[in-house]
Amino acid sequence: MNIDHEGHIEREEKRFAVNGQADVHLYTFDGQVEVRSWDRAEVLVEVEKRGQDKDAVSRIQVQADRKGNRIQVEARHPGGRTVFVGFGAFRSPSARLLATVPRKVNLVVRSGDGSVVAERIDGRLELRTGDGSIRAIEVSGELLAETGDGSIQLEDVTGRIEARTGDGSLRISGSPSVLRARSGDGSIVLRIRQGAVMTDDWLVATGDGSVSIELPDGFNAEIEADPGSGGRARSELVLTNASGGTREHRTLRGRLGSGGRLLTIRTGDGTIRLLRY
Repeated sequence: MNIDHEGHIEREEKRFAVNGQADVHLYTFDGQVEVRSWDRAEVLVEVEKRGQDKDAVSRIQVQADRKGNRIQVEARHPGGRTVFVGFGAFRSPSARLLATVPRKVNLVVRSGDGSVVAERIDGRLELRTGDGSIRAIEVSGELLAETGDGSIQLEDVTGRIEARTGDGSLRISGSPSVLRARSGDGSIVLRIRQGAVMTDDWLVATGDGSVSIELPDGFNAEIEADPGSGGRARSELVLTNASGGTREHRTLRGRLGSGGRLLTIRTGDGTIRLLRY
């Protein structure tokens, strides 16, 4: 334990040996969650509990359960979030989770309020936070990233990707096969790498903000880009059967390469740019 300018801190850890692909569930009422992989057949979860004082930290309960390959670690606080006001530093109770897992794992993360980070994971991932940013790096398989308020950054991702934020920017790079990217209010930047193939229709949409999409040579899609009432859709890529993209007919449609699946791009108010990767 420790007492510093941020209040009272206590730490504990949970360890689980695993055989095969585990399902790891990590929940915290308030706090950051970070998950990274290693080459051990073991799951390690370190919990850092913080509060104004020892009494506040003692109310944070950590429950760890295992049933077969399903491992769950949850940090709870019966009183919910409390704000302490006074002279000097003050802090609401929180529980930060730092997990190290095998690379091949199915992962569910939920934080009531805090950022989420996942690095070098292969499997099914569900990353959710009520308020905070999400970042995933070198993730493959199936990924759902959702935040009520915060940015989402996905780097070098492959497979089925869905990213949703109520308010914040989206930045995604990699070679997804299926992509759904939505922001209630924020810009979207996509950098799709060489070798990416659409296996289903893609949707990229924001309520308010610009959209920039970089696509590689050899990428095939039917394009429909709607910039809303106040923007323009522009392409430096060669589209066949192209129409629109003017002030009078704002929605840009055309075929990229040999066509195929539909890439729909929408913004309520902003510029859409299609660029060469």
